[in-house]
Amino acid sequence: MQLARTDAVPTANVLSSPRGGPTVLRILLGTQLRRLRTEKGISREDAGYEIRASHAKISRLELGQVSFKERDVADLLTLYGVTDPEERESLVALARQANNPGWWHKYSDVLPSWFEVYVGLEEAASIIRSYELQFVPGLLQTEEYARAVVMLGHGDAPGDEIERRVALRMKRQRRLTEPGAPKLWAVVDEAALHRPLGGTGAMRRQIEHLIEMATLPNVTLQIVPFAKGGHAAAGGPFSILRFTGAELPDVVYLEQLASAVYLDKPDETDKYMVVMDRLCVDAAPASETARFLGSIMKNFG
Repeated sequence: MQLARTDAVPTANVLSSPRGGPTVLRILLGTQLRRLRTEKGISREDAGYEIRASHAKISRLELGQVSFKERDVADLLTLYGVTDPEERESLVALARQANNPGWWHKYSDVLPSWFEVYVGLEEAASIIRSYELQFVPGLLQTEEYARAVVMLGHGDAPGDEIERRVALRMKRQRRLTEPGAPKLWAVVDEAALHRPLGGTGAMRRQIEHLIEMATLPNVTLQIVPFAKGGHAAAGGPFSILRFTGAELPDVVYLEQLASAVYLDKPDETDKYMVVMDRLCVDAAPASETARFLGSIMKNFG
């Protein structure tokens, strides 16, 4: 995963943002440190030697993949020639805040590290666009439906672990109705709406929930009907996260069976943006979503 870029980031704006979660703050601090290092022509090896670490550790710090020690940040700033007290304090303060655990930390027992990155980015995103082929999007699932989805992959897990996984998903959903909620634009293949996960009753309640959620001003839901035939997203489900005020690039998230891929290079993310835009054209208009869902709901009694 590469989420670094070389242009300067307005640190004060990030620190004052209520959505500057630790994942994003680590990435921003790493971006700043990388910029300072490259401007001075200092190698990762030399930077690592300064803080008694390897060049690989410097790489992970600059990509925001690991937490920072305030002492290491201070030593690197000295090496990079940053002497202005205000600039030094702002970056050390960023390191301090980046080390504060996010709310999702208490779910670390059921949250794999590769998905923890996504939850942190989702928390800070201003726009979330997603395409789903097999399931209702996680942010729009009912508790019953979410439990059925979790059971598919963790059917042998103890009951309390299942419930914690479901609770994590429900907690993520609260963001949609909180002040400063992101805009969610989801496109769902009709096939996902005909699979009665959790039983016909649970599926009926799930569809009712989708109809209700689609009325929120920050939620747009479109369905790609069977009648459309083939469409642009032949490769499977994906999400695109966009950010405002944090100077972060768009991030494309591709979930796999036991890992995930994060893309942020423009030549990669632009291709997914084109596919997403085409999906929105191929899908039924959002104005027809409630009627479309109502017709499918009849199949579930």
